[in-house]
Amino acid sequence: MTNNNFSKKDGFTSKLGFTLASIGSAVGMGNIWRFPVMVSLWGGMSFLLPYFFFVILIASTGVIEEFALGRLTGSGPVNAFGFATGQKGKESIGKKLGIIPVLGSLALAIGYTAVMGWIFRYNYLAINGTLTNFADDNYMIGMTFNQTASAFSNNFWIIVAGISSMIIMSFGIAKGIERANKFLMPILFIMLLGLAIYIGQNPAASKGYQYIFNLNTEKLADPKLWVFAFGQAFFSLSIAGNGSVIYGSYLSKDEDIPSSARNIAFFDTLAALLAAFVIIPAMAIGSADINEGGPGLMFIYLVGVFNKLPAGRILMVIFYLAVLFAGFSSIINLYEAPVAYVQERFGFNRKKASFVINAIGIISAIFVQGIVGSWMDFVSIVIAPLGALLAGIMFFWILDKDMALGEVNKGRKKPISSYFYPIGKYLYCLLSLLALVLGITFGGIG
Repeated sequence: MTNNNFSKKDGFTSKLGFTLASIGSAVGMGNIWRFPVMVSLWGGMSFLLPYFFFVILIASTGVIEEFALGRLTGSGPVNAFGFATGQKGKESIGKKLGIIPVLGSLALAIGYTAVMGWIFRYNYLAINGTLTNFADDNYMIGMTFNQTASAFSNNFWIIVAGISSMIIMSFGIAKGIERANKFLMPILFIMLLGLAIYIGQNPAASKGYQYIFNLNTEKLADPKLWVFAFGQAFFSLSIAGNGSVIYGSYLSKDEDIPSSARNIAFFDTLAALLAAFVIIPAMAIGSADINEGGPGLMFIYLVGVFNKLPAGRILMVIFYLAVLFAGFSSIINLYEAPVAYVQERFGFNRKKASFVINAIGIISAIFVQGIVGSWMDFVSIVIAPLGALLAGIMFFWILDKDMALGEVNKGRKKPISSYFYPIGKYLYCLLSLLALVLGITFGGIG
C-alpha cells in the first residue's frame, strides 16, 4: 500500500513557520488560567518538577509520534489511521476510528469559539474602560462575566470569533495559519514577558515568587500531585490524535521531527511559566486568593487585581490581547483537522471547507455557550485522551516498526535513541490509557 493519495500541495514553507504554528496549537487558555493555579495549589516547584518530567516524556514520544504519523501518510487522522490498519488488511476499521479525533477536535473548537467570544468581548470592555470603571465593585465584575457566559448572551462576539478564524483558515496553511502564527506567537511572548517584568518591579510581587519557587517534599510523595502534573502536561502539549497529526501531514520530509518536538515543548512550557510569573505575583500584589481557578480567575478575579495596579487599564488591555492571541493560535489548529477531513472526503476547496466547518462551529457555539464549561470538560478529559491513545496504538502497535522509525528518522543527522520506541509503545500508551480511564471514572484528572 502507498500513501500517495494522501499528499497535499499546501504545507508549511519553513521550519520556523511549522514550529510557531505547533507552539500556537499547544499554547492556549489552559496555560494561562489553569497552569498558574496548579503551580500555586501544589506548592510551586513541588508541581513544576513532576510537570517538567511529564512534558519531557510526552514531547519525546507522543508529540513525535503524531507528527510522524501525519507526515508519513500526508493526511489527517482518518486516512492516517486507515493507512496504519491497512497494513493489516483492515483499512476501513482505521478510517472509522479516525473519525473520533476529528469529531473531538471539532467539539473542542466549538467550545473554544464560545470562549473566544468571551475574550473578544473582554478586549472590547478593557479598551473602552468598562472593566476599569468597575474599580473595586466585585459584584459588577462577576455579573459581567455571568452575563457574558450565559446562554445566547454573547452571540455577536462568537460570530466575530468564528468569522475571524474562518478568514485566517481560508487562506490555507502557508498564507493563513503559518503567516498568522508568525505574527501571533512572537507578540504573545513579548506581551507576557513585558507584563511579567513590569509586575515583578512591585515589591509585593515577592510573595508570588515564593509560591512559584516553593518546594514541599511531602507533596512530592502525594500520588495526586503526579496525576495532576501529568494531566496538565498531556493537555498542554495538545496531544489528542488530531491537530498534531494534521500539522505533521503538512511537513516536508527534510524536517527533523524530534528537534521540532523539543522546541514545541520548550516554548509551550515557557509560555505557561510566563503566565505564572504574570498572574501569581499580580494576585499577590492585589492580596487576592490564587486558589480560584478556571474561567473565574481570568474573567473575574484578575479584573479586580488589574484595577488595583498602577497603569492597570493598560495592563488589562495587554493581558487580554495576549489571551486573544493564544486563543486564536489554538482555535485554528482545532478547526484544521475537520477542515482537512472535509477537503479529503468531499473534495471541497480550502475556502469552501473552511466556511462549512467554521459555520458549524459558530452555530454550535451559540447553542452551547451556556454550558461550555461542562462541554469542554467532557471533550478534554474523555475524547482527547481517547484520540491520543488511538494515535499511539496506530503508530507504536499497528504500524510496521521499521516504517515508523524510518519516518521519525527522516531529516535527522543521526537516528533517534533506541529508547524512543519501547518508551512510546509501553509507557506513553499506558499513560494515555490512564488519562482516559481517570477521565471516565472520576470526571477528570485535575
